[in-house]
Amino acid sequence: MAPSATLSTTIEGSPQPATKQQNAGIAPKTHDTDASSDIQELNASALVLTRNSHPKVIPDTSELESMNVTTDHMITCTWTSTTGWQTPRLIPYGPLSLLPTASVLHYATECFEGMKCYRGHDGLIRLFRPDQNCIRMRTSAARISLPDFDPKQLQQLIAALVRVEGQKWLPKSEPGTFLYLRPTLIGTEPGLSLRGPKEALLYIVALRFPTMNGPQEVISSDAAVSVENDVAAAQGLKLLASSEDMVRAWPGGFGFAKVGANYGPSFLANAEAIERGYDQILWLFGPQNEITEAGASNFFVVWVTQDGGLQLVTAPLKDQVILNGITRRSVLDLARTRLQPSMGGVNSLEVVERKFNMADIEQAVDEGRLVEAFVCGTAVCFFSLENVKHGATAKEIVVLHHGRITHPLPRERS
Repeated sequence: MAPSATLSTTIEGSPQPATKQQNAGIAPKTHDTDASSDIQELNASALVLTRNSHPKVIPDTSELESMNVTTDHMITCTWTSTTGWQTPRLIPYGPLSLLPTASVLHYATECFEGMKCYRGHDGLIRLFRPDQNCIRMRTSAARISLPDFDPKQLQQLIAALVRVEGQKWLPKSEPGTFLYLRPTLIGTEPGLSLRGPKEALLYIVALRFPTMNGPQEVISSDAAVSVENDVAAAQGLKLLASSEDMVRAWPGGFGFAKVGANYGPSFLANAEAIERGYDQILWLFGPQNEITEAGASNFFVVWVTQDGGLQLVTAPLKDQVILNGITRRSVLDLARTRLQPSMGGVNSLEVVERKFNMADIEQAVDEGRLVEAFVCGTAVCFFSLENVKHGATAKEIVVLHHGRITHPLPRERS
């Protein structure tokens, strides 16, 4: 099956009429369980709705640009090691209650996802590959000693929130708008014992972002990229390669998991890059300066090999240093199926997931073989690269051909 057939999930219909103690009307997942067990699985069909009696007014564009405008509701569900998952609830958006000794506050026992739902020009609301986000969140939870769950149940909870919020916050009169969705799982058990938490909280919030088609502060997955004006946006990103004393992730660590500990420590290097006039950090690893990620986004290059072939290259997943990005996976899937001679109108493009370093890029630039470079992530989607500054000599590597479509996608044949 072509990847394009599974890229999105349509959220059909209008919100289910619901009040407190009403079921959300989501079909339960059928799966095998031990009938004698008292440990409850996450169950989206048990969702209870409590409507917000004081809904917000959707603010104007200037306030949306703060990227801090939440919708009227959120979903919460608690877990304990003795009882399992409790009844999930859709409630008015508001503060969480945590004790000062909660595990998440001391040992960073938390993971999250970043995803979007869109109002299409055909009037429908769609989630982009939500199954992949939910599977990845389960992987992140396991890495940070948080409770297991059925990814399909999490996806149904996310869809329930979108059904309630989508009609208001993504009106049909504004096609192309989207909500940014943030499912989060945190350890809430109080106490300073050095162990995985025996209590946890799952919550899902939605934020209305600007359309990102003009002057803006763009986010690259989850880290800010400053773009001052349309000219800067058209020219592409300027990246500062990380220094030897700054490492984002390493083999055997947790770079592959979407946990807060991957992000907070990177803010210092990112602030330095912005201070020096760059948009983001290009994260390097090891003595060979292997390229991993750009900010919080996956990094790609297109170059002509020394044998004359055309390659799309990105860092591999096998060392678990980089995040298995959903947009990254979509780029690879589409390139492997759509950018091939059998589709007509394109040269053969070899898709390669392997280690590559700054020396490889410098050589490709010097020999005139570098076609383009770009980053991709959930919120920014795609951003072309203008240049990279690297090394003690601060050599600037200029990326050619940014801003034009070098490989248009052919239409899929029926």
